[in-house]
Amino acid sequence: MKKTIIASLVLAQWFSAQAGPAPAAPSTGLDAAQIAALREQMFEARRTRGVRVKDLADVKGARHNQLVGYGLVVGLNNTGDKDTVYSKQSIANLLLRYGIRVPGAPDGTGVSSKNVAAVMVIADIPPFVKNGAKIDVIVSALGDATTLTGGVLIQTPLLGADNKVYAVAQGPVSNNSLMAATDNAAVQVNHPTTAQIVGGALVEREIPVTLVKDNAIDFILREHDFSDTARLAEAINQKFPLSTRAVDGNTVRVEIPEDYQGAHIDFIAQVQQVTLAPDTKARVVINERTGTIVATSPVRVAACAVAQGNVVITIAKGGNVSQPGAGATVGSSVTVPADTVTITEEGGNRRQLVPFRDMPTVEEVATSLNALQVSPRDMMAIFQALKQAGALKAELLIK
Repeated sequence: MKKTIIASLVLAQWFSAQAGPAPAAPSTGLDAAQIAALREQMFEARRTRGVRVKDLADVKGARHNQLVGYGLVVGLNNTGDKDTVYSKQSIANLLLRYGIRVPGAPDGTGVSSKNVAAVMVIADIPPFVKNGAKIDVIVSALGDATTLTGGVLIQTPLLGADNKVYAVAQGPVSNNSLMAATDNAAVQVNHPTTAQIVGGALVEREIPVTLVKDNAIDFILREHDFSDTARLAEAINQKFPLSTRAVDGNTVRVEIPEDYQGAHIDFIAQVQQVTLAPDTKARVVINERTGTIVATSPVRVAACAVAQGNVVITIAKGGNVSQPGAGATVGSSVTVPADTVTITEEGGNRRQLVPFRDMPTVEEVATSLNALQVSPRDMMAIFQALKQAGALKAELLIK
């Protein structure tokens, strides 16, 4: 029991020190070494509940690169380009490489492209990929081809931003798409004019990667935040003292200790396993296309009053039949339009201004807004109005 009380006093003293100067703590009966050991245990417990560095930051230099190329997909069943100019020129140039000159070359006016589609090929090449490795590619129709299903991509060079070839793609495309149609109806499953080739490109040129500069490694946070940067530097310094400093809002520079000279990969692996408790931004994200609302835990709403009503517009098309009167010798039945438009405000006078007290937690925010019994789309409008009124203490992102 005594040890528990002493540990509690040390814990209170330690957390107070994090917030700023505090009055002298009561005597605990522990010497400096024991207090330091307890503080280390508390810090270790705090770290083990945190997030790993590898889940928050990337190593500078270990980046992906984008590749792009132009090619042809052949073997389509009359679903290719409808004899577009660039498709014909591409076919003529392809055949010319094999010594076949078609009528109208190089314009290709003498060929048909209905079984061929001009496509753009893109790929993402990860760091450290070696020559001969395979990467996935995405193939997308460039012209008016209706589907790429069943086609084969002809050998296509993939270029980087420096206009150098880093990979070559080729192979049968796959899009798991199905399309059936008649003159009056059609059905489609998945997107037929975009496909992929898993492992469809061979890497021909390695991209050099530089991880260490001036005996230091930079860790880049995926989302800039000064608090997280400071916490990241503090957490790494606990494991590797006097080796780390924050450079800016999302960069932490770590000097390589002498024990890890010549073992840079081992050192990076050790740093990536360090854990910390990241700070969460107060943020509300609204996606109007899908009707999705996501709010983080630090979201706060100040005391305010909210009223929300829905306006429903109903349009009904109809008609009345007018017939000639009895005994009429000429005339015919005529349909007279009788459309109606009705505007109704749901709730009417029952929609009143609802007062809300301070809502310091996201749970209270959700409960209070759900009490209004409004749809997600109406709740989006409420969040926007709360932000304009200054009551929403969070960043509002609308997608």
